[in-house]
Amino acid sequence: MDWDWWSVDFGDAHAGAAGVLVGGREPGPVYFDVGSGSDVPSTTRWSVYDGRRRRPRAEAIRAVCACGWRSPAQYPVDWDTIGDQPLYEADVDLTGPLADWTAHLSVVRDAAVPLPEPLAVLLVRITEQLTATAADAPLAALRAAGVLERIAARVSRAAAGSLCDDGMSAEAVATALGTTSSKALVLLLTAQDG
Repeated sequence: MDWDWWSVDFGDAHAGAAGVLVGGREPGPVYFDVGSGSDVPSTTRWSVYDGRRRRPRAEAIRAVCACGWRSPAQYPVDWDTIGDQPLYEADVDLTGPLADWTAHLSVVRDAAVPLPEPLAVLLVRITEQLTATAADAPLAALRAAGVLERIAARVSRAAAGSLCDDGMSAEAVATALGTTSSKALVLLLTAQDG
């Protein structure tokens, strides 16, 4: 899936996009014939499902999430209004699917462990300072980002090790972090190996 929406809170685990339905199901990717070669580009971006060049034609659009969640709400594609123009040129309203994905993130956020207020404020300040530094002194920003990555990795291993010692399951960790069970399991196994 080609993801259009992303949040800093949950990263790739809950990236979102508008997905299409054809015949009540999500179609497979659209492949592009670029001539000979072993690499055949493909995409699942909603706008390619316009029925042109033997592609499937979208009947409805809905929000989808990288975690596997699919919105029950479906928004019909009005082909009478769109006509023969390519779907990417049409003025297709994606506010419904975006609102559905945002509501899904609210549920994930509510289930996740809250950050202590002083830490949440500090993270906002660090983000603002790093953004400003990236504009004024990009090398200094890269150095600071590297320092933060190393600190985060060390703290992450220690915290995950404590969770392993407490016997917390990967599913419970995934819910608390707002991530997938597989990513939580990798986090816990890395802590055990470290």
